[in-house]
Amino acid sequence: MGRKISDSLGRRAIAAWLASRADRDAKACAVRYSLQVLAERHPGQAVEVRVPPFGAVQIGAGTVHRRGTPPAVVEMDTDTWLALACGNIAWEQVLVDGQINATGVGSDLSAYLPVFSAPSALSESVSAPS
Repeated sequence: MGRKISDSLGRRAIAAWLASRADRDAKACAVRYSLQVLAERHPGQAVEVRVPPFGAVQIGAGTVHRRGTPPAVVEMDTDTWLALACGNIAWEQVLVDGQINATGVGSDLSAYLPVFSAPSALSESVSAPS
């Protein structure tokens, strides 16, 4: 994914997105930071999470993926990803609404979400869920 984003920069970007004040650079930072945290918490290569055009990570124990398209791929737009990562919307709801493209065994990310704590706490400080 490139350089590691500091917690303070990532938190500011998430807070800007939550307050609807994020420009393109802040959205990109928020996406990359949230994907970075997701990958740190759930290492592995079983599922690829894609949020074009800003980033993609491989997560989850299981199948080891080395080349080509992984066996499970989840792709969505920026705002859908950030809403999921921040707990503003449930995984099941984005599936029902058709806001994501999820294929393959293990493409259900509900066990990994939200990445951050409840939305009310995020505007002050971004932290891991309890």
